[in-house]
Amino acid sequence: MNLDITQWKEFKLSSIFTIHNGKGITKEEIEENAGDFTVVQSGEENNGVLGKISRKYCEMMDYTFCDDPCLTVARSGSAGFVSFQIDGCVVGDSAKILLLDKSVASVEIYVFLQTLLSANRFKYAYGRKVTESKYMNEVIKLPIQFAEDGSHLIDATKRYSDDGFIPDWKWMENYIKTLHHRPLTTRNAKSDKAINIDKWQDFEFGKLISKIYKAKAHNKDDLTETNNPVSSIRYITRTAENNGCELIVSLNDIDSDTIEEANAITIGDTTATCFYQDEKFIAGDHMVVVRAEWLNKARALFILSILRKEQYKYSYGRAFLMDRIKSTTLKLPIVHNDDGTPYVDETHKFSDDGYVPDWTFMENYIKSLPYGDRI
Repeated sequence: MNLDITQWKEFKLSSIFTIHNGKGITKEEIEENAGDFTVVQSGEENNGVLGKISRKYCEMMDYTFCDDPCLTVARSGSAGFVSFQIDGCVVGDSAKILLLDKSVASVEIYVFLQTLLSANRFKYAYGRKVTESKYMNEVIKLPIQFAEDGSHLIDATKRYSDDGFIPDWKWMENYIKTLHHRPLTTRNAKSDKAINIDKWQDFEFGKLISKIYKAKAHNKDDLTETNNPVSSIRYITRTAENNGCELIVSLNDIDSDTIEEANAITIGDTTATCFYQDEKFIAGDHMVVVRAEWLNKARALFILSILRKEQYKYSYGRAFLMDRIKSTTLKLPIVHNDDGTPYVDETHKFSDDGYVPDWTFMENYIKSLPYGDRI
């Protein structure tokens, strides 16, 4: 299905959605009232999900929630970030719920509109917050319905636009359905078994790695975006999206000496955004590269899940500088002897106490998770 937008028309968001403002939900509330209901706040990681809470508790507190598929938009923080929640959600005070009329709502239409709304996110950069009045006055272009003779189908009530145009909901739904995709499958069963960390030990991150350094910085304005898979490379920056990849850029005019090899962890020192890079890349400003002998994708994912817990410490201008990265303490599983006692490395390579991280356990654990077999 071709995407020809030449005959699309403009619609105010207020004619398409109703908006519902969130109320305060704290992490402590989530921990104390655990459940299966998704909590969405202003962050963009994990699709905006902060945690899971009891739905009954949300009812009792008169929080803003929806049981049906919906969109959410971040009010502050990652302002303008739009997420799709297929099972509904409850939103905190830094997010809002966007709902379509039930007569037209479907998963596919929500996904279609999420893409269009995400294109407007740039309007809320540099600290601008999403307010109800401003957001609902935003305009997006949508496909419209036509009569059998090819003329515009006009709604006399002018429900959606002053000109009477009607969004073509069916076309949007069918467009999403026609997109080619392969359902992702896994042979790994879901496990409810919790990790026992009682015997894990503390390690200083700097002792675990073999090399840490600032990457050569490339200016975005000097790069050329490309769709050519043959002569392109990833441009890794401090963004929290797309594994840190801001652009796919042409290799033309890029000094080969500035290209970073794959199998590395990248860290934005002013944002503490951390990712594993499995392909060659070039970097933007303020990017730290970490390398280690034990590093591979599965082990990196295990380590990153712990390292990212440090991110909250590096807000309000406090940078995650190399010295701070190296001094960060991570609690990790360790190698044990056959009799169950901790194995001690006499060279004390990884810790002053001689403990050795159990890299094999970490790798196998990640690979055992649902979809871990697809890594």
